[in-house]
Amino acid sequence: MSPLESAMFGTDPWWIVLIKVVVLFVILLMWTLFNVWFERRVLGRMQNRLGPIMNTAFIRGMGQAIGDGIKLIFKEIVTPKGADKLVFYLAPVISGIACFTSWAVIPLGGEVSMFGHKTLLQITDVPVAALFILAIAGVGIYGIVLAGWSSSGTYSLLGALRSSASMISYEVAMGLSLAAVFMFSGSMATSDIVAAQSHPLIFGGFNSHIPGHYWLLLLPSFVIYVITMFGESNRLPFDESEAEQELVSGYSTEYSGFPYGMYYLAEYINMATLSAVCTTLFLGGFRAPWPFNLIGVLDQGWFGLIWFFLKVQLVIFFFVWVRASLPRVRYDHLMNLGWKALIPISLVWVLLLAFWRTAGAQGWLASPVFVGVVVVIVLGLIAFIMFGGSAKTPPKAEPAPFDAFARGYPVPPLPGQKLPSSYDVVDSAADESVRSEAGARASTATSGPPGAGAETSAPQKGAN
Repeated sequence: MSPLESAMFGTDPWWIVLIKVVVLFVILLMWTLFNVWFERRVLGRMQNRLGPIMNTAFIRGMGQAIGDGIKLIFKEIVTPKGADKLVFYLAPVISGIACFTSWAVIPLGGEVSMFGHKTLLQITDVPVAALFILAIAGVGIYGIVLAGWSSSGTYSLLGALRSSASMISYEVAMGLSLAAVFMFSGSMATSDIVAAQSHPLIFGGFNSHIPGHYWLLLLPSFVIYVITMFGESNRLPFDESEAEQELVSGYSTEYSGFPYGMYYLAEYINMATLSAVCTTLFLGGFRAPWPFNLIGVLDQGWFGLIWFFLKVQLVIFFFVWVRASLPRVRYDHLMNLGWKALIPISLVWVLLLAFWRTAGAQGWLASPVFVGVVVVIVLGLIAFIMFGGSAKTPPKAEPAPFDAFARGYPVPPLPGQKLPSSYDVVDSAADESVRSEAGARASTATSGPPGAGAETSAPQKGAN
């Protein structure tokens, strides 16, 4: 039975659906305010930065976060000269709507009783809910691209191009990492994926009562998804689209007041959205972790809401931890990681999983010949990886020294060329100065003093 045919999602009164939407909207707004305070608090503790975490007596810094929100609401809105006003103000709205929409298909809890009606703590579900989340993430890119294009500014346009390129490349790797989840769960509906992870792991016929969460069963997919979260959310170390030192906040450079607050809000809600998707697809969703799942009352009803938000907050803490620990990477390294590492690894991993599941379904694993062939192939690959690159290669010829001022003006080195070190530059400059001084002395010794030629030639001329 598909989610659309489920009575739980099709018979809710309209006012219950409206209550779910309004409550979820308020929760996300208040949660964003909490996450701003939470991030400042964690960064201050990790990096020994006091600042706002010591301001005000109300939970040490919460007043600072509230003040920032009020300032963004009432601050003057400035429109840059030459900007396309319609697109300029439409772009943050697109990003704001996109960051809220994905939560419509994320299950926050199980079945509960609300005002005498049995309902699920999820607004709705569709058979392709996970693909719906990826599609909404793709729509959010338009809010960034249009912001950079409509601002009529160089920094904004460069930031938009960087952001769109990195988000597209990392969305491909993210989609491939989720393909493994679809294969194991047999569904793309988020509620079905959570239910599939509640089945206990069985070791040698023994029921371990440990839920089979996909972060353990599909560890490569989980690692790839966690890496792509940072590229998708434009957070450190992958915040090349903002890059304050290079692009002065990038695509949002020209925004102020409430429109800028929309991007600020979208960034934090997008971080919570990606954490919620990670929780739903890999960490068991709203299901209680082991050993709390052994207590039936803690794994049902409203307790699911508590487990869900605790798991999501732990993933958000990981976001903040990475920001406090790692510096920003270079842009070409960012793109190389996405296209040359994550996407190929995801493709190979998905192909291996498909092959393994097909072999199990067809009964190939019971054949000793098949198992022997697989073992030989695996050992051959390991031997090639360990010893294949150890063959001696002829030494490369040293490239010719590169002179950046050969044409009279500085030019960057081409691939394969190397700039001389600072010591070489100093030595060459010293040698050049020595040569110029020696040449000057030689010319002086040959021609004599400036007035000597005139004094010696005049008497000779007169004598003649």
